[in-house]
Amino acid sequence: MLGLLQLSIKTSAQYYYYNDNYWERPWLIEGGISIGGMNCLTDIGGRKGNGKSFIKDLNLSNTTLSAGFCLEATYDYTLGFRIETCFGTVKAYDSILKHDKSAAQLRYQRNLHFRSPIREFSFLIEFHPINVLSKKKNAGSLFSPYLIGGISLFHFNPQAMYKGSWVDLEPLRTEGQGFKDCPDRNRYRLRQAAIPLGFGLRYEVSAIVNLRLELNYRMLFTDYLDDLSTNYIDPALFDKYLDPLQAAIAKKLADRRAELDPNFIGKEGEKRGNPSNNDAWLSLNLKLGFVLNRRKRV
Repeated sequence: MLGLLQLSIKTSAQYYYYNDNYWERPWLIEGGISIGGMNCLTDIGGRKGNGKSFIKDLNLSNTTLSAGFCLEATYDYTLGFRIETCFGTVKAYDSILKHDKSAAQLRYQRNLHFRSPIREFSFLIEFHPINVLSKKKNAGSLFSPYLIGGISLFHFNPQAMYKGSWVDLEPLRTEGQGFKDCPDRNRYRLRQAAIPLGFGLRYEVSAIVNLRLELNYRMLFTDYLDDLSTNYIDPALFDKYLDPLQAAIAKKLADRRAELDPNFIGKEGEKRGNPSNNDAWLSLNLKLGFVLNRRKRV
């Protein structure tokens, strides 16, 4: 009976390639935590000059803390399936361009800013190419680069500072979202889907612990992560569609150029943002993983 049990273990498990004092099965189960930074690419802030594409416009000084946890199952060191959470805040400020004398001065004079908490739940697929290329079957590697992709659901809530308090911007409909006079501008949802894409490097510390460094970029389906997308509207529309208190605040937060120049008078239809590109956010995290199903030989 004991011999049959040992045979069963050997047929369903193998020696751990790094330390033969451990058994493991084809599926590796792992839990982990992560900490790092997050940043965003929106119409607000950015770097000097005209707005650029992708990370060329990323202003690193706006990086904030992010954290999360995950649970993953990986088959044969090659293909992993992961559920993960990520928490943090993204932010951007036009005022960051105050001393820039390039074309970015137009963004500084716009004088907008925002912050938004991020709460994300994602399903990711992870691919490690090393084991595919390796001639030795079921042989892992201490260092393993990998690619990730999947889908996520996240919640955001853009806010701006007004008279010493953070004010939610979506209910103010600063660009006329949902107003009948602006039929092309629908109200945006604060819960959205995203497409995470990225890459990472996994290092096997021991049979139980591993470390990862991972960059994850989120492609969004909204241009309103920062509550900014297109043109200024007629301020009188706020009085028409909002209650008096909301209308008064909306007028102040929709166009803040007069805060820098009291003599400035804005006009309906002037450019406020760029609707041709959706917003994005990204994270760079250090992950600490714990293998849950490697068993020490007895």
